[in-house]
Amino acid sequence: MNPSSVTESSGTALVERARHNMIEQQIRPWEVLDPVVLELLSLVRREDYVPPVSRALAFVDFELPLVIDGIDTGEVMLAPRVEARMLQELRIQSHETVLEVGSGSGYVSALAAHQAQSVHGVELDPRLAAFGAANLARQGVLNAHVVQGDGAAGWAAHAPYDIIIVSGSVPVLPGPLLAQLRLGGRLVAIVGTGPAMSAQLVTRLGESDLDIVPLFETVTRPLHNVQAPSRFRF
Repeated sequence: MNPSSVTESSGTALVERARHNMIEQQIRPWEVLDPVVLELLSLVRREDYVPPVSRALAFVDFELPLVIDGIDTGEVMLAPRVEARMLQELRIQSHETVLEVGSGSGYVSALAAHQAQSVHGVELDPRLAAFGAANLARQGVLNAHVVQGDGAAGWAAHAPYDIIIVSGSVPVLPGPLLAQLRLGGRLVAIVGTGPAMSAQLVTRLGESDLDIVPLFETVTRPLHNVQAPSRFRF
């Protein structure tokens, strides 16, 4: 047997073992039990969306800095268990349109794309927008697209959306994003200011009627350019 083939096979086995451990030791204990989501975590290879310099850390249980071409962008990939739990709570359907604000590496957009009809990612940092778009194209994800722009006020070009994912924290639920949520649509965001933040699932029930369900406590970096109005109104 070719020694290089043995080395490649061994490396693949180690990666798959690390992925298995991520799912079984990090994600399942966080009440992520939806078989569809668990299958997606095996199908969509997280290491293909991690910056090359950090690929060995693709499955670790913490937020991963997004370093592009040796430059720290100041942004992160959320911890795998947080990504998985948010995805589970949204229960994305095959006919639905998704907006991801702060799409970063494109990984969450890729996960959502396997469930949704289409995904629109918006990323403020042009380096990350290019990185995420290239990752999605390389992996053949044809129904997810990333554009460079400020998604803090939503992305009107394709509104309204059935699903909005905010991949960053906000001090309060952003009115402009909620206004772009279709009736019956769901939004997930990490809300609050450090050290007290909580992930929330918001369902728009009517023109000015929202159902807000707290999911879990966590802390992450804030989304840029989000205003903090005292009260949301349509």
